[in-house]
Amino acid sequence: MNAKIAALLRDFAAIQKSKQSMWGYRRAAAAILALDEPIESLLQPDGTLRKIPNVGPSSTRVILEILQTGTSTTIERAISDSGQTTVIGRRRELRGNFLSRSQVVAALRNTQLVGPRLEDYNGDLQMHSTWSDGTQSLEDIIVAGIERGYRFCGVTDHSYGLPIAGGVSMEKLARQHREIDALNLKYRGRFRLIKGIEANITAEGGVDMRPDELAQLELVVAAPHSQLRAATDQTARMVAAVNTRGVHILGHPRGRKESARPGVTANWDRVFAAAAAASVAVEIDGDPSRQDVDYELATRAIGAGCLFALDSDAHSTRELQYVETAIAHARLAGVPTERVINCWETERLLEWLRSR
Repeated sequence: MNAKIAALLRDFAAIQKSKQSMWGYRRAAAAILALDEPIESLLQPDGTLRKIPNVGPSSTRVILEILQTGTSTTIERAISDSGQTTVIGRRRELRGNFLSRSQVVAALRNTQLVGPRLEDYNGDLQMHSTWSDGTQSLEDIIVAGIERGYRFCGVTDHSYGLPIAGGVSMEKLARQHREIDALNLKYRGRFRLIKGIEANITAEGGVDMRPDELAQLELVVAAPHSQLRAATDQTARMVAAVNTRGVHILGHPRGRKESARPGVTANWDRVFAAAAAASVAVEIDGDPSRQDVDYELATRAIGAGCLFALDSDAHSTRELQYVETAIAHARLAGVPTERVINCWETERLLEWLRSR
């Protein structure tokens, strides 16, 4: 219900003529999505709703309407009158298997589910720093990781082939590696920062770095950032990516975005079979707008014999909690904990990284 209400509020926001109204409904939608508990639990005996920060009176009236009837005649009528029915319909087709925060919390607490638990998780293997498009320094990542009980993290700033995201040149990467070496010396025995990159999967299926450049890294996440709305089959492209020597993780494999784009179209069973054969981990990206792969697709990757990486894709220390969404999807899919590389001991992980 939290996800349903948030989606309807975002639809309502999209058709507003006033920017103030648009942002008001967007803020309300974000507040509902972020609730730890089901919104039904906030209903009071008199039928009113307990005050929720960033949810104003207009949004509250819509929420109560949805809770009472299961839908919102107010919103549906407004969409019809706006002439944007087709546009909103396309947005609604791009919301499959996205979890609200309350669903994430429920999956983490549900003892009947199998798979990784928060306490099994030893470190995050996709995140971005101030060296590319993140706001967290390398030491911020270490300190925040230690606070979360992590033993390692992989910093994976964007490669130089993606300048729009502040992709790092090889010269900058060398400087970053020297800083990582100094930090690993400072935190020796407490934490290990892994030298990584998020390489861009090219249209042909390779990555945007040369083999000798990939060899300078401990961790390579290969991820698609183009052709994310194309309906053409891209199976060959994705298979080629996982077969690229030096790649460890297939990052957010579809590149989907909630309400915005469907992502890569491919025969995922073939892609997962290739990833399993190449010992490349399939990522569950916990960014709330990505959630890629989701629990349904992850079950097919389990059947193919894949390893998994559960990552936050954090661009700030606050976003490190996004990994909880990834863990929730893994639990809903039933991913075996021993197949999650983030749950391995540090030396086992480093040995596997070297083997690739």
